[in-house]
Amino acid sequence: MTKRIGLLTGGGDCPGLNAVIWAAVRAAEREGIEVFGIEDGFEGLAAGGTVRPLRGEDVRNILGQGGTMLGSTNRGNPFKYVSIVDGQEVIEDRGDEVVHTMQRLGLDGIICIGGDGTLAIAEELIPRGAKVIGVPKTIDNDLGATDTTFGFYTAVETAMEALDRLKTTGESHDRVMILEVMGRSAGWIALNSGMAGAAHVILIPEIPYKLDAVLDSIRRRWDEERRTFTLIVVAEGAHPEGGATSVIDIGSAAHVPRVGGAALVLEAALQHAFKHGWERPRGIPEVRTTVLGHIQRGGSPCAYDRLISLRFGAEAMALAAAGQWNRMVCLRGTEIQSVPLHDALGRLHLVDVDGQFVKHARSAGICLGD
Repeated sequence: MTKRIGLLTGGGDCPGLNAVIWAAVRAAEREGIEVFGIEDGFEGLAAGGTVRPLRGEDVRNILGQGGTMLGSTNRGNPFKYVSIVDGQEVIEDRGDEVVHTMQRLGLDGIICIGGDGTLAIAEELIPRGAKVIGVPKTIDNDLGATDTTFGFYTAVETAMEALDRLKTTGESHDRVMILEVMGRSAGWIALNSGMAGAAHVILIPEIPYKLDAVLDSIRRRWDEERRTFTLIVVAEGAHPEGGATSVIDIGSAAHVPRVGGAALVLEAALQHAFKHGWERPRGIPEVRTTVLGHIQRGGSPCAYDRLISLRFGAEAMALAAAGQWNRMVCLRGTEIQSVPLHDALGRLHLVDVDGQFVKHARSAGICLGD
């Protein structure tokens, strides 16, 4: 009997999603497996099953395209499904409905491409009768069971290019230029892009910063190096010592808080410090903030992300073909392996404050705010 596999992308979009789909569909054709694309993540299943067959000709030109041809949402948790009834927000558990939809469609299982939120939903469906394969996706690179997640290096490349541009304008106007990048509780994007982009200050969630340390770095550049501009990278989850992570949206029972605003907090603190006690011949520095935001998620994946996405997609379909369900593909060294999905969740991959990355940044003279 021909196997029928569902394929969905959940959570925020990121470069490489289409490459996973491309590889999985092509691998399925070689195995004689039917693939059905589920639109808009788990929302498609919770809303009754918005699916379409996927064949080789359907994915022919998507390998290098950004985004996802299947659509995605980070607000489609079937266990906290939001409906509006009589003008009021109602939260329902539609987990059983998702499994029943899979059964009605004749799906043997689904390949779920997403980050920790999407994969946590997939794991919660297993006791209700679903069979799943996870593919780790996040630009934050914060999943502990894999050495790297696809989308990360493209985000780093985008942030580095932004720093290159901010450097020239900052140097031209003697300004302090702040760039806020994504990452939530992990500082990988900030640290990697900041080092590659020759930032003078990098602030990450793992190292709560002291404002005086940042000010000292700026002063040294003015007084000792005669450099009257400073380039600062701030992870969105960075926060001052003794302070809290900034949020743009506090969230709700169904949605997690939206992290952001760290750069504006820093800008306000610097502006206040410059107006009180800053005495330099060139006057008070101007501060300009750029929030890179969703630009990091968009666009074509870089070569590395295309390769890792392709290999993840091929291995995920190989696991499905072999009936090795409820696992997540992962990168270990240079090899694509897999681990039980349960073991892959709950372990964040954060920057080691005593690790080589941080030591090398310090040795290059970069201020990390401590």
